[in-house]
Amino acid sequence: MALGAVTRRLGKKLFPVLSPTTRLLHSHATSFGFKQVNEEEKARMVGDVFTNVASNYDSMNDVMSAGLHRLWKDRLVSKLNPFLGMKHLDVAGGTGDVAFRILENIHRIKVKGVGGVFEDTLEAETRIYVCDINPNMLNVGKQRASEKGFGEDDSLVWVEGNAESLSFENDSMDGYTIAFGIRNVTHIEKVLSEAHRVLKPGGRFLCLELSHVDIPIFKDLYDYYSFSVIPYMGELVAGDRESYQYLVESIRRFPSQETFASMIADAGFQKVEYENLVGGVVAIHSGLKI
Repeated sequence: MALGAVTRRLGKKLFPVLSPTTRLLHSHATSFGFKQVNEEEKARMVGDVFTNVASNYDSMNDVMSAGLHRLWKDRLVSKLNPFLGMKHLDVAGGTGDVAFRILENIHRIKVKGVGGVFEDTLEAETRIYVCDINPNMLNVGKQRASEKGFGEDDSLVWVEGNAESLSFENDSMDGYTIAFGIRNVTHIEKVLSEAHRVLKPGGRFLCLELSHVDIPIFKDLYDYYSFSVIPYMGELVAGDRESYQYLVESIRRFPSQETFASMIADAGFQKVEYENLVGGVVAIHSGLKI
């Protein structure tokens, strides 16, 4: 694959149940980038970051990834395999990038279908919930939805909420996605537990996240780009160096691919696997609720 994908399927035996000590160690519950802070302070500081970057979030993603984030999100949605009538939850997706792709896929299915009352009923039942804790990010998403012609689409529902304590019912969602969001939460384990809770049996969890490069020369280049170039871009394009310095540091504090996969399995998911893209710059993790 042109993105440099490597997929690893992870058997249950590879992932023993994590001890409370391990959970605390890998949740980076009191870290804000490389700084140590208390939990309440972290939540506020992360909120401030995304309030600051909301208006430039998508343009900075284009600049930082040379547009590759669009292909990564396409890959994420292709793994989801959207369908008419699905109930899907996209968490930390305030600007709508993933939700729009899901809806576009569903609309293409409708166009290819045979039509009729049954298909129309399924389309009417489709709900894509975009949940984000930051109202500024949601406002950007709503504006983009209008620009894309989704402003009056009843299938798209915007929800302000916390990934660690979702307002949705048990066993209510066919799918769950979170893209570039889980490394910013205070307790990763709570997010994974909530994802498992709201998914129906057979529902798929998918997480797209910046991850860890382990190819020696590439890693050195990536580290230089991350710590020297990205904060400078943030200052130049968005007038905000500090927020992008945090974003880079938060990537390094996030668990490795193998460790994060073990956390997903520990939350109760089966058939856990991950796919590295661009040598591990990003990874797509997935699991099934059975």
